[in-house]
Amino acid sequence: MYEFDKNNQDHVSIKSWFKEWESFVINKNFDSARKLFDKDVVSFGTWMDVVQGLNNLEKKQWKSIWPNISNFCFLTDTLFIQFSPDKLLANCVLIWDSIGYNPDGVKFKRPGRATVTLQRTSFKKSWKAIHTHLSLNRTVPQKTYGVK
Repeated sequence: MYEFDKNNQDHVSIKSWFKEWESFVINKNFDSARKLFDKDVVSFGTWMDVVQGLNNLEKKQWKSIWPNISNFCFLTDTLFIQFSPDKLLANCVLIWDSIGYNPDGVKFKRPGRATVTLQRTSFKKSWKAIHTHLSLNRTVPQKTYGVK
């Protein structure tokens, strides 16, 4: 089922999930971000092939990227959600943006897109990511070196 009503409670809760994750990325708060993810999450992205497990995701993706970017944001107005019939599973697609840095410290725009699959065990439980794929747009430099 596609979700078009952006004021729907389920849509709002997922938008809030992304805003919370965004704040953890901005603040490089790895420990707090972990609570948003299932321990067996399966992911891939710019800096890693497919990995399973939250520890691998943090080590191989988050810690390689978050300290080296700034101004990260999910553009939640672009959020598109497909819910399972029972609304306990949600496939989410949206655009994100950030600033990267060349080796000499010169900034560049670093836009990308994300697909995130969220799951909850009941309507009273929080959403947990069971799959993530964040990738840069074509022609965006793959490496960012952080603020100099």
